[in-house]
Amino acid sequence: MTGLFWWVIYPYIALTVLILGLLYRFAFRQTSWAAPSTEIFEKKWLQVGSTVFHYGIVFAFIGHVMGMLIPRSFYHALGVHDETYHLFAIVGGGLAGLMVVLGLVLLLIRKLLNRRVRAHAGFADYFAVILLLIVAANGTYMTIVYNTTVVAYEYRTTIGPWFRSLLAFRPDYHLMDTVPLIFQLHVLSAFLLFASIPFTKLVHMFSLPVRYPARAPQQYRSRVSYKRR
Repeated sequence: MTGLFWWVIYPYIALTVLILGLLYRFAFRQTSWAAPSTEIFEKKWLQVGSTVFHYGIVFAFIGHVMGMLIPRSFYHALGVHDETYHLFAIVGGGLAGLMVVLGLVLLLIRKLLNRRVRAHAGFADYFAVILLLIVAANGTYMTIVYNTTVVAYEYRTTIGPWFRSLLAFRPDYHLMDTVPLIFQLHVLSAFLLFASIPFTKLVHMFSLPVRYPARAPQQYRSRVSYKRR
């Protein structure tokens, strides 16, 4: 029953909260969908922390897609051996994880030390950054430390198939029975993060400029022509 809850019921609850929360916020609170910039209060720390974090999170997302959604057999069909895959996963995933952690630490320090930034940060802001930091730090530790000092854990035979079974609505929670605890905690905290997205500024990650190509172009007038009129 414990496995059924944590690896079937809990993930579906988190994903349901994510989807319904996004729909509600989009329908009734569109003005709060974006993440207002605090660049006016402090610029240097924000530029470094935000840039490093966003590049890192993009690379980390790509790595998770390659590990969770693409079956191990596909890599074997391409001639990619397990040793080669794990080497690139450790190097690439480790670098991406370090970038995410460093960016989040800088952004968190900025919130704590800058008085004006701190005044505009609410509970949801700290919750999102700290939870993201926990998930990223855990994942970075697994990639760089656990996989190199304990064992290069083959999550593509357990966590990957389990996650795909969730998406196919045929959850096989027994795949998670033998997964190391540190990997289980990473997965559970990640689903908690998913559920919190509609209630934090992380919601802006779903803002895509889909209407940009069809919108009317902006018009600019030079100062000279304006003065002549």
